Amino acid sequence: MSDKIVFLDSSTVDFGDIEFSTISELGELVCHRVTSKDHIIDRCKDAAVIITNKVVVDEETISKCTGLKMIAVAATGYNNIDTAAAKKRGVAVANVPGYSTTTVSQLTMSFVLAMSTQLINYNNASHDGSWSKSEIFTMGTWPFFDLEGKTIGIMGLGAIGKEVARLCEAFRMKVVVLKRDESKSDGPYPRLALNDLAAESDFISIHMPLTDYSKYIINKDFLSRMKKTAFLINMARGAVVDPAALCHALENGIIAGAAIDVMEQEPPRADDPLLKAPNLIITPHIAWASIESRRRLVAEITENIKAFKKGTPRNVVSL
Repeated sequence: MSDKIVFLDSSTVDFGDIEFSTISELGELVCHRVTSKDHIIDRCKDAAVIITNKVVVDEETISKCTGLKMIAVAATGYNNIDTAAAKKRGVAVANVPGYSTTTVSQLTMSFVLAMSTQLINYNNASHDGSWSKSEIFTMGTWPFFDLEGKTIGIMGLGAIGKEVARLCEAFRMKVVVLKRDESKSDGPYPRLALNDLAAESDFISIHMPLTDYSKYIINKDFLSRMKKTAFLINMARGAVVDPAALCHALENGIIAGAAIDVMEQEPPRADDPLLKAPNLIITPHIAWASIESRRRLVAEITENIKAFKKGTPRNVVSL
């Protein structure tokens, strides 16, 4: 009998346009569109491989799934996996790095362009009758600016951060990067300390993992050091930005605006104050989710499982 492979939250990858035939060739694949905490152990108790995007696989789950050999993370981040417990029990954990670099970078630049051109305001004005009431052929209600010569501060110079930097250079922007104690001093971009990055940047673009260091690194103090004309972009994790501080900064004109694809609670409560904050673009954690990106993700999950079964594991973060 082939190994059982259980996908705990397949709806996070398949929006009705993805199929998993390459994975099903590797074992008996069972897909659950969503899985609540109460059903995890029951669904995984006889699995050899668990696939999860956001469902938490904790020590209890790992200890009670005695036949478990591998956890295939359908994402780059793996903070939802107890990797220490997995390592203790000899369960491999493999993630998928790099599959969404193009896609996340693309939306990042969409945010940069939308904010610099006041795109949302002008689109709304065209639809709500404001343009129709104009005395002249155009509107100048919301002055906007060229990207050329502006400075973007990138926090997190991994694959996505580097691609964003490359795209910004194509618009003749100046790129600066957050300097940390362990940061290498070489590279093409100046590295600035946190407060200097805040003060000098016209855009701040966040692409760093959520860690003890980065949680709420964008806080009231950081935002107060930014230019009043500057914009913040968060493409990382919601908790990198203190939501109360961001609300305060937007409501009081401390910064010009922000765009976020992530929030601390997802999906957010309907009464989350950020949903009503001014000059804020919000997308529902979709930066990674182009059709091409999700196909790459499935292909890489397949290769991770295949390699593990052959005894040559790849992309392993815990073994």
